[in-house]
Amino acid sequence: MRFAIILILMFGLLITACGKSEEATVNSTVEPTEQNTITLTVSAAASLKDSLEELTPIFEDLNPSIKLVYNFGASGSLQKQIEQGAPVDLFLSAGKKQMDALIDKKLVLADQSISLLLNSLVLIVKSDAEGIPDQLENLKDVAIHNIAVGEPEVVPAGTYARETLESEGLWEELQPKMVFTKDVSQVLTYVESGNADAGFVYLTDALLSDKVKMAFQIDASKHKSILYPAGIIAETKHNGEAEQLLQFLQSKEAQDVFVKYGFTIPE
Repeated sequence: MRFAIILILMFGLLITACGKSEEATVNSTVEPTEQNTITLTVSAAASLKDSLEELTPIFEDLNPSIKLVYNFGASGSLQKQIEQGAPVDLFLSAGKKQMDALIDKKLVLADQSISLLLNSLVLIVKSDAEGIPDQLENLKDVAIHNIAVGEPEVVPAGTYARETLESEGLWEELQPKMVFTKDVSQVLTYVESGNADAGFVYLTDALLSDKVKMAFQIDASKHKSILYPAGIIAETKHNGEAEQLLQFLQSKEAQDVFVKYGFTIPE
């Protein structure tokens, strides 16, 4: 009888041990899945913020093991961060100049960069503004006190604005009126708040706000083509995943979202 009781107790302990072992096995299968999630850091021009934020959940649903994290800013500033070793996987620039600089320094491989999008430059004023300028020459009017422009050395939209005004011989003359900003989003904010009477932004930015209106679109022949290149950073540890994202951004689904926000697709 005593022997039978001992056997029953030993059998019970064995079942308990097996249960714990099975539970440990189940737990061990969940944890690596969480650990295997890859985070891609994308440095992107500020003018891409809204379109990329709409595309992110679509991409992450298609690729549940990849999470996207963004660093938005002026393309020139983002370029310098990458040159200084910032941990970035993919760069989306609002200017070819910045991408070319990284390619020249082998920080982006030429065969892993593409021409992703095109944009247009426009002059905006506040939505309730009167006496709206209809040509660049009007910016000399006394009613225009401040003109918001992205800092040309770091903000591509500012570079295009400078090229435009230089082509009309107005850059130097309008200098006293200019308020320089850190990125194109700040130009939009300045005009929305009335801190600037006019500003140069992309068409995509003008379409996002009901607090401003477009005075006119700048003739594309007055400045270099507003090309948005995308490139994978050479030092990325997640090259395969970065390529997946780059391919997705070229898909019909992604392009439709970009077009909705005012971008055009290069032929």
